[in-house]
Amino acid sequence: MGCGVTKSNQFHKHSKKALKAAVLIQRWYRQYVARTEMRRRYTWHIFQSIEYSGEQAQIKLYNFLGYLMDNFTPSSNERNLISHIFRENEVCREAEWERYFCFENIEVPEIYSGPHLTFPLTVEQAVGLVEAFRNKKQLHSRYVLQLLLETWKLLRMLPNISRVSTCQSKEITVCGDLHGQLEDLLLIFYKNGMPSLEKPYVFNGDFVDRGRDSIEILLILFSFLLVYPTQVHLNRGNHEDHIINLRYGFTKEVLSKYRMHGKRILKLLQKIFSWLPLGTVIDQKVLVVHGGISDTTDLSILARVDRHKYVSALRPPKKRHPISTGMSTDSELDEDWSNKVLQRRASFTCPKPLGTRSSFQNRSLQDFSDRIKVNVDDELDARQRKLSVFSIGIDTSENEATQALPIESVVIESAEDEWKQILDLLWSDPMPQVGCLPNELRGGGCYWGPDVTEDFLNRHNLQLIIRSHECKQDGYEFCHNRKVLTLFSASNYYDVGSNRGAYVKLGPDLVPYMVQYLASSMTRELTVRQSVGRTERSALKVLREQLFSHKSDLIGAFKKLDSQNTGLVSLSDWASAVESVMHLSLPWRMIRSQLVTCKTSDGMIDYYEWFNDLAIKGPNTDHINQGLIETLYRHRSTLETIFRIVDTDNSGFITMEDFRQTWQLLSVYLKMEITEEAISDLAVTIDTNRDGSIDIEEFMEAFRLTDKKSRLERGRSMFMGTASDLTKMEGNPNI
Repeated sequence: MGCGVTKSNQFHKHSKKALKAAVLIQRWYRQYVARTEMRRRYTWHIFQSIEYSGEQAQIKLYNFLGYLMDNFTPSSNERNLISHIFRENEVCREAEWERYFCFENIEVPEIYSGPHLTFPLTVEQAVGLVEAFRNKKQLHSRYVLQLLLETWKLLRMLPNISRVSTCQSKEITVCGDLHGQLEDLLLIFYKNGMPSLEKPYVFNGDFVDRGRDSIEILLILFSFLLVYPTQVHLNRGNHEDHIINLRYGFTKEVLSKYRMHGKRILKLLQKIFSWLPLGTVIDQKVLVVHGGISDTTDLSILARVDRHKYVSALRPPKKRHPISTGMSTDSELDEDWSNKVLQRRASFTCPKPLGTRSSFQNRSLQDFSDRIKVNVDDELDARQRKLSVFSIGIDTSENEATQALPIESVVIESAEDEWKQILDLLWSDPMPQVGCLPNELRGGGCYWGPDVTEDFLNRHNLQLIIRSHECKQDGYEFCHNRKVLTLFSASNYYDVGSNRGAYVKLGPDLVPYMVQYLASSMTRELTVRQSVGRTERSALKVLREQLFSHKSDLIGAFKKLDSQNTGLVSLSDWASAVESVMHLSLPWRMIRSQLVTCKTSDGMIDYYEWFNDLAIKGPNTDHINQGLIETLYRHRSTLETIFRIVDTDNSGFITMEDFRQTWQLLSVYLKMEITEEAISDLAVTIDTNRDGSIDIEEFMEAFRLTDKKSRLERGRSMFMGTASDLTKMEGNPNI
């Protein structure tokens, strides 16, 4: 008996130690998971904040340029510089366009080793195209134009809202954003099978931009669409827009891959994008659209709009008058009232009209600059004004003016309503709160709540909305009581390991079956810690560059809080000053340890030393006006977009005069003074061979900020390292 008691006591002692150890391990593990999740969330927040601010900047820029078109005299140099991007409805018969896009005079050389196409296209040719692109081959421009022409002809016969059923195939696969990432599309086909009579697909927009293989993705999808027109369905996304393509890389990609015929290819794609269907309904119960809905979305209106008029969803089309069969042209509306009636909706961030065209007949850009309102105060005011969705801002006197033109007013209001419907469909995002608010974060569309979803589904007898448009860490996310599904198919979107991709399969019961994946084999080798750490470093690299490009504004904000001019601010003041300048809504106090190491013993931050500690390196520009250089750093993407617009022949070069006018446009847009002398100094510096023209690519690369701390992240091409390399690097304090 005594021995038994002794053994029992020893057992209890050991079990207590084991229990304590288990509790400690459990506590440590929970803390570890919490810290990892915290890092993941703020990393995600950094990426999304910067992405959405870029979209907002692009919308503002386009709205500003459209503004100049509406208010400058037609003969002005400034108007001529940008007018070509607004020629959306040129006077031309469809047959004449087909002659312009003719491919028959383009010869395919004997040394060409890529795929050959004949029409009508066969399944074998479509599959061969996939294999060719997998092996990094390029389709000849003759076949590209021929394939695009056939696609354009087919799309013109399709309805605005496609209707599909599971009764024959038993299953339909829906894919979200691909954004030029061919690896993801190839992986989807590998896991799920290529499109066929038994394997129908719905691709939900945003096929292009950001990734490196956008044109290849389009050609694959279009080829399967031609082979299986009733099994493959393509919805339009907000990036199927030539204005958005100027900023996010698709225009540049096409011109670099097809130097000789790139301009024709882009023009034909512009028309194809405008003819893409707006949505798909599965079994009369599931709506698939790219962005979402608003409290005014009506499928009956969307079913009958002339979708091809909306070449860019960012700008409502002008009124068109038929001239003869098959022809159309833009017409200028009555000068005295068009500016009053044609106001953009509240969910589309833009400046207000400044008066009639006659009051601007002889204005120059500099005369106009003091009237443009694109500052933060106006944005905050706009957020406070929650206008009704169909309000067009007409006061009593304006109503009196429009009563004299009742027919035209009805036409304009109808066109505005149609445009708002399409804008909401392509740009909107869901929110957890009830109601419907302007989407100020993106600058276009709206935020809609669960009450709007419920009402929309009840009105149209639907049970689920599948939408894309937002990157999700798991590749998908349900919201609004699982009645809205966000689907994103581009894995590793922000960086390797940042997110999974996903697609959904729907059977006759319409119960979503989700499939997740990661396209990079390197990602699958990483531990959770390595994956989070890699993504975090990449996000902080981008954030440091953003902070450095706002150096003068940040120092000004710090000085306001540093009344004694000591060069020091508290952590709290540092966080509030940074947010007041950056407007990114980031948890600055939380990420301070990742950005600030130059604290004094009493916890104060030396803000001059902090900029040195950011370790950002720019080009040697001591001889150039530093205010001009900082503007270039901060608005680099906007400047490149204007360059692409000014480069009307898509040659990649602009003249010195166009270079100066580009900076003048930017100065008006930013409400800042840039002297002719400063612009000339910059131009002379870039024009090294003195040929009087500037290479856009060389100019943008010459003024790219580089992060001296980050050796691992080099743009989106991050597939050079291995998991073992990352393990070695993690312990290196120099990285």
